[in-house]
Amino acid sequence: MSGEKAMKILYLLLIAYLLSPISLNAGTRNPNIEDSEYLSYGSKFGCVVALCGTEQDDQLYCASGVAIKPRWILTAAHVIKKAKTCFVTANDKKINVSIFIPHKNFESDNFGYYDIGLVYCDEDLLMVSYPELYRESDEVGKVCVMSGYGITGTFNTGAKIGDHKKRGGSNRISGTDRHLLICDLKDSNTALEFLIASGDSGGGLFIDQKLAGINSCVLAVDDRPDSTYGDESGHTRISQHLEWIESTINENEKK
Repeated sequence: MSGEKAMKILYLLLIAYLLSPISLNAGTRNPNIEDSEYLSYGSKFGCVVALCGTEQDDQLYCASGVAIKPRWILTAAHVIKKAKTCFVTANDKKINVSIFIPHKNFESDNFGYYDIGLVYCDEDLLMVSYPELYRESDEVGKVCVMSGYGITGTFNTGAKIGDHKKRGGSNRISGTDRHLLICDLKDSNTALEFLIASGDSGGGLFIDQKLAGINSCVLAVDDRPDSTYGDESGHTRISQHLEWIESTINENEKK
């Protein structure tokens, strides 16, 4: 994807997740497949959690995150950049977040770069397991699976329904742009074809059960980033941020 094209069609999931908690749902799906299958698949992603809280101006927000250690969650930088408060919902329990660390180089206007952040919980999340981080740079062409708490719908209707439920689905990495892995609906040919939507920001994209991307944005050519046919999704590439993730955790655990 050329830089010129990217500047024309990229839209961060910034406005859409600044909603009341009723927006806490997940991605768009193939209209020929029952929603129950996406709900069932989403339940398998125990490490994908809901993040909610207030912005500095007291606006409510809801998004997603991925637990990678008992007290550490990866999310998108744009989710926590202006956060005043935050709590995690995992296993039907709310846990307070006391530290928010968006990547220091993230800027909303510098699209596609450094949209990654970490949050630290006040108590252990008690997950059955935590995903390994994907360390290779061979993502393009691979089948991936993703999950989050974003607004749901079909590829025909677009994302428009909220029901507080986590969904999951599959796609294929079609390319890269800046720090993003790109997914689309052109040649994915996967069983539970899926695109992220507003509120999925911060959720996870996985390759071979390893965390390979953090849900960042929807790319739209029709000025409506609602995850319909023709739209694409962007996921911050974990393999480009391994050093930052590991050093940030180490530095803060020593304090």
